[in-house]
Amino acid sequence: MNLVIVESPSKAKTIKKFLGKNYDVKASMGHIIDLPKSQLGVDLESLEVKYITIRGKGKILQELKKAGKKADKIFLATDPDREGEAISWHLANSFGIDTTERCRVVFNEITPKAIKEGFKNPRNIDQALVDAQQARRILDRIVGYKISPLLWRKVKKGLSAGRVQSVAVRLIVDREREIRDFIPKEYWTLQVELQNAQQEILQPKLVSYKDDKIEINTKEEMDRIVSVIEKGQFLVDKVKETERQKHPSPPFTTSNLQQEAARKLNFSPKKTMMIAQQLYEGIKLGKRGSVGLITYIRTDSTRLSDEFIRNLRNYIVNNYGEKYISKEIRKYKSKKNAQEAHEAIRPTDLNNNPDEIKEFLTNDQYKLYKLIWLRTIASQMASAVYNVLTIDIKNSDYTFRQTGSILKFSGFTEVYLEGQDEIEDEELVFKGIVKEGEILNLLKVDPKQHFTQPPPRFTEAMLVKTLEEKGIGRPSTYAPIIDTISNRGYVIKDKKVFVPTELGEIVTDLMLEHFPKIVDISFTAQMEDKLDKIEEGKESWEDLIKAFYEDFQKDLQKAEAQIPQVELEDEISDVVCEKCGRNMVYKLGKFGRFLACPGFPECRNTKTLVEELGIVCPICKQGKVVIRKTKKGRQFFGCSRYPECEFQSWDKPIGEICPKCGSYLVEKGRGNNKKFVCSSEKCGFVKDRS
Repeated sequence: MNLVIVESPSKAKTIKKFLGKNYDVKASMGHIIDLPKSQLGVDLESLEVKYITIRGKGKILQELKKAGKKADKIFLATDPDREGEAISWHLANSFGIDTTERCRVVFNEITPKAIKEGFKNPRNIDQALVDAQQARRILDRIVGYKISPLLWRKVKKGLSAGRVQSVAVRLIVDREREIRDFIPKEYWTLQVELQNAQQEILQPKLVSYKDDKIEINTKEEMDRIVSVIEKGQFLVDKVKETERQKHPSPPFTTSNLQQEAARKLNFSPKKTMMIAQQLYEGIKLGKRGSVGLITYIRTDSTRLSDEFIRNLRNYIVNNYGEKYISKEIRKYKSKKNAQEAHEAIRPTDLNNNPDEIKEFLTNDQYKLYKLIWLRTIASQMASAVYNVLTIDIKNSDYTFRQTGSILKFSGFTEVYLEGQDEIEDEELVFKGIVKEGEILNLLKVDPKQHFTQPPPRFTEAMLVKTLEEKGIGRPSTYAPIIDTISNRGYVIKDKKVFVPTELGEIVTDLMLEHFPKIVDISFTAQMEDKLDKIEEGKESWEDLIKAFYEDFQKDLQKAEAQIPQVELEDEISDVVCEKCGRNMVYKLGKFGRFLACPGFPECRNTKTLVEELGIVCPICKQGKVVIRKTKKGRQFFGCSRYPECEFQSWDKPIGEICPKCGSYLVEKGRGNNKKFVCSSEKCGFVKDRS
C-alpha cells in the first residue's frame, strides 16, 4: 500500500478515485509545520529557523505518521508551487524521508492522465522552491514582528505592518491624496448637427484647427469659434472606410481571473480564489464522481499545452465552424518571470460544457467555471472584424469628425468579450451617407462645458491590476493582502471602491518617514525579483535575509527613538446611544467596523454598522430595511428594529406593495434579466416595467 498526501480532503477524494485500491490518499489540511506564532522564530545572527507543529495540527500529523509507517512508499502530492513545495518539505522532514528521494509528485490538473503521468515521474523535493518560500516567510515575519509592536506602542494596539500590505495601503492613500489635491480644469467640446441633400443627419465633433489638435478652455474661446463656423460652410473633406480587427484576450492567469471576476461577476479576489480552488480540486458530477474541472489556479502563465490547443481548435471547428478558428495558433506572451512550466487556468476537459453540468454546480461555481471555459475557447478563435468609417468635414480652418463602426464578422465576440472592453461602437450607415466635396446644412450647434476629473479610486479589480503591473506580491497573495488591509481598518470599501481611513493615512505616513524602503514600490518589486532568483537557484536565501536585515535594523532603532506617541481620536457618528444619550463612535473589531458608546466602561452599548436601503420595513412599517451579512458573508436584508421585528429576506425589497395580494415586491435577477416580483411564492405577480 502506498500513502499519498495532499492538502485538502476534496482533492484527496478526487485523486483516490483515479489511483485505485493500492493507494491510500490523505489530507494534511494545508501547512502542518510553521514558524511559532509567539516569537520571531528566526535567529537573525545564525539564520537558524525554528519550526513547530501548528497548534491544533498535532493530531493530523500523528495520523499521517501512523499511516506512513504502514505504507510501502510515501508520495507527497501537494500543490505545484512554492507553498506546496514547502508543505512537502516539512512533511518529508517529519517522516524522516530523504528530500533527495523521488517522493514528490506534481500535476497541474486533477485528471486521470495528468495524475498517472505525475506518479510515473516522481522527483525529489525542489530545494530552490522551498528556499524561495522560506525567504518570503522570514522576510514577512521580520517586518510584521518587528514593526507591528512598535505601532502598538506608539499608535494603537492591534495594528500591523506587512512587507506587501503596507505598499498596498500606500497606493490607496496616495491615490486619495491625488484626488484631494486635484484642481478641476475647465474645457469645452463642440458638436454640430448637419444634414445632407438626402435629409440624412450627421453629428460630428470638432477635433482640430489647421490640422492641429484643438483644446478649448474658456467660454470666450468657444463663442469665438461658434461665431466663425456659423458664418462658414460645412464641406465634406474626406470619407475614409477602413477595416479594423479586434483580437481575443489570452487565457486566464490568476491575476486576470481575479480582475475579470470582479468586473463581470462582482466577486472579491478572496471569493474568486475560494471557488476556483473548489473547481480545481474536484466537483461531484453525479455518477461520474468527483472531477477536477480546471487546471491549477495559481499561475502567471498564459501558455496552453500543445495537446490542449489541438483539442481546443477541433472543438471550435466542430461547434462554431471553420471560419471561427484563428488562421494560425495564437501564442500569447506571458509577463516577465512567468512560470512557463505551468499552464494558464483552463478547463481540464472542453466537453464539460458549463450548461450541461450546471445542475451539479452552485450558482457561483457555474458562473466562474463558465467565465474560464468561454475565455479559453475565445483565445484560439478568429479576430472580430469591423468596418470603420471616418468622415472629416471642414469649416474654415476647423475640422469636424464623425467616426463609427459596424461589426462585419463577430469572430471570438460570438463567445466572449472582456469586461472592460464591453463598449459598443457607434454605428453608422455606410452606403451613400455623404460624398467628398458635398456641402452640408447646419441644423444645430451644441457647445458643452466640461471639467477634468480626478483619477478614480481603486476598485478590487484595479488594485489587483496595479499590484501586478508594479510587481508587488504575487497572484496568490493579492486576495489575502486585500483582506488584511480591510480587516485592520486601514481602508474601507465605499460603493465598490477603496477609501483610506485616518488610521491608514497615519500608519502610511509613519512608514514613509521611518521605514521608507518597506513602502517603496520599486524596492518591494526588486525583492520579488530576488525571490524569483532564489527559486531559480541563482541566489541564496541567507544572503537576501542578511542584506535586508542589515539596513532594516538601523531603521528600526531610529524609529524606536523618533516616532512620537500618536493620539488617535475615534470618528464620531450621528447615531445617538439610546442608553446614555452620547453620540456613538466608530470602532474597529475582529469583524470590521462597528458603533460603540464613548462612555465605556460606564456604558457598554454597541451596534453593528449597517447600510440602509432608504425604504420602510414592509412588515412593521416602523424600521428601515438594512443590508446585513451572515457569518459566512452572504448578504441578506432585514429590519433595523431587529429583534423586535423579525423581517428577513434574501431578495432586495423595492419599497412597493403587491397590488394582487398585498405582500411586498422584491428584486430578482440582474441586468436585462432583472424583474420586480411578489415576495409571496403563492402569488406569482410580476410588475410590468414598460
